Amino acid sequence: MSEACYTRKDLCSDQEVKWCPGCGDYVILASLQQAIVNTGKKKEDIVCVSGIGCSSRLPYYMDTYGFHTIHGRAPSIASGVKLSNPNLSVWVITGDGDGLSIGGNHFIHAMRRNINMNVLLFNNQIYGLTKGQYSPTSEQGKVTKSSPYGSLDRTFRPGILALGSGCTFLAKALDSDPKGMTEVMTAADLHRGTSFIEVYQNCVIFNDKAHDHYANRATRADTTLMVEHGKPMIFGKEKNKGVRLNGLKLEVVELGDKYQESDLLVHDKHNEALAHMLVDASHPPHFPMVLGVLYQKELETYEFMMEEQLKAVKAKKGDGNFKELLYSGETWSVK
Repeated sequence: MSEACYTRKDLCSDQEVKWCPGCGDYVILASLQQAIVNTGKKKEDIVCVSGIGCSSRLPYYMDTYGFHTIHGRAPSIASGVKLSNPNLSVWVITGDGDGLSIGGNHFIHAMRRNINMNVLLFNNQIYGLTKGQYSPTSEQGKVTKSSPYGSLDRTFRPGILALGSGCTFLAKALDSDPKGMTEVMTAADLHRGTSFIEVYQNCVIFNDKAHDHYANRATRADTTLMVEHGKPMIFGKEKNKGVRLNGLKLEVVELGDKYQESDLLVHDKHNEALAHMLVDASHPPHFPMVLGVLYQKELETYEFMMEEQLKAVKAKKGDGNFKELLYSGETWSVK
């Protein structure tokens, strides 16, 4: 950590921010800028790499290095950036369409390789840039321009996909909660390995209020559960609700005569099975939307292992010669 002293405005570029008025992307941008300020890293050590979509405009608005790439391929470009210069802090900026549809395969392998970078997925459950087609995270039955009689596809759950792919850091946040979002972004950048943050983001034009049941500030306290490592799972405006383990299922209970704080589950971010259960159970209104750092595991990074492998090969075979390698083995001339 370089301990650079910035304010959020120092990370704002000279480009006019162009998203629809009221779009959640504005808050995500501000939260990311504040998170970078919190880490104390220098601007020249930050790279934002995006794919295609409304979310992917973000690198233009950051006064850092940036790369606006092609549809779904941001994780691959970002992997190359990080492996070329492991000292950089790399952020992948993607959406539910860009990252989980055409980019689904790249997302999976980014998770399993555990390259030390951050994947920030804006989930508005719709294709916004192309004017409102259903996306992998749209609910089944969703009526859109590309599904006029209702989508037949079951909803993709990014958290389950990430965990199944070997993710070592999983967090969730709301665009209506900049404080909570900044906290998980800061924690993600300090994590050594691939960090995945899913942000529930509102598209005011093509899918307004898709997350309103748990993102609305007026009701959010009763419909979301912010988990903290080592603390009991308590939520509610009056802090009178909690989550306990009933057999093999998570259950919401009222605190009072029957259930006490000691009956509740204590969050353990190192427990992968618990993280699976929390993601799987998050179905408001029956169960609160779980936010915060759900899972974190320390595992050796890909770039470190690659560096060690290269050192071992060089120690055994020397630095090598590219021209000799190019002309070694069978060669032929085409006339």
